[in-house]
Amino acid sequence: MPFLAQSLARIKPSPTIAVTQKARELKEAGRDVIGLGAGEPDFDTPDNIKQAAIEAIRAGETKYTAVDGTPALKKAICAKFRRENGLDYTPDQVTVGTGGKQVLYNALVATLDPEDEVIVPAPYWVSYPDMVLLCGGQPVIVDCPAEKGFKLQPGDLEKAITPKTKWLILNSPNNPTGAAYSEAEMKALTDVLVRHPHVWVMTDDMYEHLVYDDFRFVTPAEVEPRLYDRTLTVNGVSKAYAMTGWRIGYAAGPKDLIKAMAKVQSQSTSNPSSVSQAAAVEALNGPQDFIGERAEAFKARRDLVVSMLNQANGITCHRPEGAFYVYPSCAGAIGKKTPDGKVIETDEDFVTYLLESEGVAVVQGSAFGMAPFFRVSYATSTEALEEACLRIQRAAGALR
Repeated sequence: MPFLAQSLARIKPSPTIAVTQKARELKEAGRDVIGLGAGEPDFDTPDNIKQAAIEAIRAGETKYTAVDGTPALKKAICAKFRRENGLDYTPDQVTVGTGGKQVLYNALVATLDPEDEVIVPAPYWVSYPDMVLLCGGQPVIVDCPAEKGFKLQPGDLEKAITPKTKWLILNSPNNPTGAAYSEAEMKALTDVLVRHPHVWVMTDDMYEHLVYDDFRFVTPAEVEPRLYDRTLTVNGVSKAYAMTGWRIGYAAGPKDLIKAMAKVQSQSTSNPSSVSQAAAVEALNGPQDFIGERAEAFKARRDLVVSMLNQANGITCHRPEGAFYVYPSCAGAIGKKTPDGKVIETDEDFVTYLLESEGVAVVQGSAFGMAPFFRVSYATSTEALEEACLRIQRAAGALR
C-alpha cells in the first residue's frame, strides 16, 4: 500500500505476540491448547500493590503527571538502584515509560541517526532489531552459540565494534535463553567497552530478580564505574512484581540522554498511567520477600522442564541461570517426517507441528535470531508444564 511509510517494510509484527494470539484463538475455538509462548508471570500482582492503586484512584490521582514520571516514583527508583545495584542516581537522571519497551524505543529514537550501528547479541528479544530498524539504525547481530552458554564473548564484541557503533544492547538474564552474565563475564565485556569510548551500553535488566542457584545478578555500570556516564540502565516492574499489564518501565542514565528521551515521550504518549505509577511506588518501596519465594517456584519449574525436554527424542535443552525461559535445540528433529508425511525442515515447521498435533504453543528460534531452537516459557503452573512436556516428548517420539 503506497500510502504507508517505507520504514514499516523494514520490520515485522512481534512473533511472540502472534503465537500467543494464535493459541488464544485456538482455545476460543474449543481446542485444548497449552500456551508456553507468553513472557508473563502466572502469579498475580501482590495485594499491597493493588491496594496502592485503589487508594490512588480514591485520592483522585487520575490526572496527567510529569511527562516521564512522578517525583514519588523517580525517588523510589533512585532508592531501588542504590539499594540493589549500588548505583547512585538523582531524579533528573531517571525516566519512566509505558513499559520497558517504550523506554528502550525512546532511547533509540533520541540517539540514532541513519547508518548508526547497534550491536545486538543473538539470541535476542524479538523487538530489539526491529526497533533499531524503525529508528533508522542498523542492527549488527552477533551470534552467541549454545556451546558458549548463549553469552556474548569479549572477542566477538571487539570484532563487531566499528566507528559507526553507537550502542550495545545487553539483556541479562536473557530473553529467550535465560542466560545471565556472572560478574567476571560482565567485567570481561565492560573491559572491551572501556577501550571504545564512543560505544554506549543499553542494559535490559527486566529479569534481574529471576536468577537461580545462588547466582548473583550484576549490571554493567555497577561492575565498571567508568561506564556510568554512557550507560542507560533499563528495568521495570513487569516480571519481578507480576505487573505486565500495568505497563511501567524505567531507566536511569546521563541527564542529557534522559532529557532527550522525555522530549520524545512528550510528543508521543506523554505520561504513563498515573494509577500504575502509584502502584509502582508501592512495588519498589514495599515488602520484597515474595520475590525470592516466587523465584524458588520458577527454579523448580525450570528444573522440571529442562529434565523432561532432555528426555524428548532429538531435543537438547541447556539449563539457564535466570529468567523464566528455556531455549532447547530441535536440531535432532530437522529432516524427519511427521506421522502424516510432512518433513520438518525448520524450527518453524517444528513449532507448527507441536501446535497442530499436540496443542502446545511455543515460539520458533528463528524469531530470536538463532535456529533451529524454540523458546518455552515456564511461567505457568507445574501441572500445565508437565502435561506440555509430555506432549512434546510424544510429538518428538512420533517423528521418523
